Parts: sequence; structure tokens; C-alpha cells
Amino acid sequence: MSERLAPGDTAPDFTLPDADGNPVSLADHRGRKVIVYFYPAALTPGCTKQACDFTDNLDVLAAAGYDVIGISPDKPEKLAKFREKESLKVTLVADQDKSVLTAYGAFGEKKLYGKTVTGVIRSTVIVAPDGTVEHAFYNVKATGHVAKLLKDLAI
Repeated sequence: MSERLAPGDTAPDFTLPDADGNPVSLADHRGRKVIVYFYPAALTPGCTKQACDFTDNLDVLAAAGYDVIGISPDKPEKLAKFREKESLKVTLVADQDKSVLTAYGAFGEKKLYGKTVTGVIRSTVIVAPDGTVEHAFYNVKATGHVAKLLKDLAI
């Protein structure tokens, strides 16, 4: 199982393709706060709800100085379909080899319907402008997570 990140840790840098195949790097966001959220699969009910909640609150988050990046093991083509179908404004990137998911502690054993399985652990990591972890939330719920995040971050 991968190690979970804690406040004060250096956020692992990454460069991953977005829905259009363009590279997105955490380093490009240095100097701003970044919400990096990890979700299991595009076009599924929970992940759609979460992505729509982030999209609906993107202006509020941006005004508070936050950029948002969603990461899943999906292919860029599937992310493009997801973005188009749901009119998503959030940046979605593909981590097909799960290396970034693993580096962030968002891939490993989890309980699913009472069984232990290996997969994506729905997680959100807040990266400070200097590249360190400000907050790390693991096993978050898809529904209501963004509202709770807004409250926790006092936005």
C-alpha cells in the first residue's frame, strides 16, 4: 500500500496529459494553491457528481486562489468524453500507469461493498503555493465533498 501524504510533506511533482493530450504539470501551478483530487473513473455516478460539484464551485475556488486538477487512471479520450458530456470546466488529467495516484497515497487497498479490493482511493490533497501539502483527505465521499472542502478551507 502506498504511503499517505501529511501536511508539511512535499507534494510529488507530476506531468500528465489532460483530456486533449496536453501536458499538465503541478510545477506550472507553483505560487498558487492547488486542489488535486483523485477519483476512480470518469462517467460513473459518484465521480460525475464530484466533478460537477468542483465545476459548479470553480469560480469561488479560483477567487480564493485555488486551481483544481482531477486525476484518474482513465485515458485522455475518456476524459474528453466526460468533459463534453457533463460540461466540466475542471482540469482533468490521465494517470494511466497509476504512478501519481500511488505517489499521493491514492491507490491501494480499500473496502468496496464489504470486500477488500485494490483500486483508486477517492482522495483530495491541497498543495500550498510552495509545493508542500497543506491538507490531505483520504476516503472522501463523492457527494458533499466539495461543500465540506469549502467549509474546511473557510472559503
